[in-house]
Amino acid sequence: MSVAATRALELGFEILACASTGNLANSVAAHAARLGIECCVFIPDNLEAGKRLGSAIFRPTVLAIAGTYDDVNRLCTQVADRYGWGFVNINLRSYYAEGAKTYGFEIAEQLGWRYPQHLVAPVAGGTLLPRIVRGLRELRQVGLVEGELPRVYAAQAAGCAPVVRALEAGLDHPEPVRPSTIAKSIAIGNPADGHQVIEAVKSTGGSGAAVSDVQIVNAIQLLAQTEGIFTEPAGGTTLAATIDLVERGLIPRDESIVVCVTGNGYKTTEVLTDHVAPPITLSRSFKDFEAWWASREVERSRDVVLS
Repeated sequence: MSVAATRALELGFEILACASTGNLANSVAAHAARLGIECCVFIPDNLEAGKRLGSAIFRPTVLAIAGTYDDVNRLCTQVADRYGWGFVNINLRSYYAEGAKTYGFEIAEQLGWRYPQHLVAPVAGGTLLPRIVRGLRELRQVGLVEGELPRVYAAQAAGCAPVVRALEAGLDHPEPVRPSTIAKSIAIGNPADGHQVIEAVKSTGGSGAAVSDVQIVNAIQLLAQTEGIFTEPAGGTTLAATIDLVERGLIPRDESIVVCVTGNGYKTTEVLTDHVAPPITLSRSFKDFEAWWASREVERSRDVVLS
């Protein structure tokens, strides 16, 4: 967004806009506020409340469109053509996409200027994954990193997996699908850069994985409990896909793996509402606490014996 917004100002656009499943809208609205440019974000009308608030706080015009992201994107293409607004992921897409390759720069830098052996990234519209690969290639071209590129894998939700299905079928272009998944931030049934994702994955010898909503929720909980990281369903998708790829033997357990986690779980808390334990309610009496603690220790002792 930093690259796209900067270029929008240079080109003289008076309105900064985007079609978004939530996270991009938040970023566009924030950058527009900082730059003092008028902003309008288009989102599906069923978007999570946290993501709507994450945009609205910056006071853009938020248009909630009845339909999927693909319906929203189609409308935005028409608006960009007719009114000449600066849509970061439509008529400014080349600049927006170029900025995405810096994710690849960060990966290599944080690994001490070397490549991992495997890299798993979520796929929505298809901007991120091929640009990560481009960034990694460019580092090798300028001599900052040596060796073979990592095998790169596409992660999607089973309810919206046009790229993974195309990879499995040996196609060069994905067939559009109607999204049906809790992973709304990557629920794009007709990815604009889907063919580039397929090309990038094939060029590195990678593959893809499509995971269920149950697997996604389980992965969100696993990441939180083991790493202290609370991710949204997009990040859960990537971790769940990694687990699936390892279990299927496509990624060896003893080789280095980078899992791209791209969204914060606090924006999508409703996804986990029915999957976490409610708080234990006690009075302010110390005896009440002692009674609870004693019963807990008894239960733990019983569990140890049973195990």
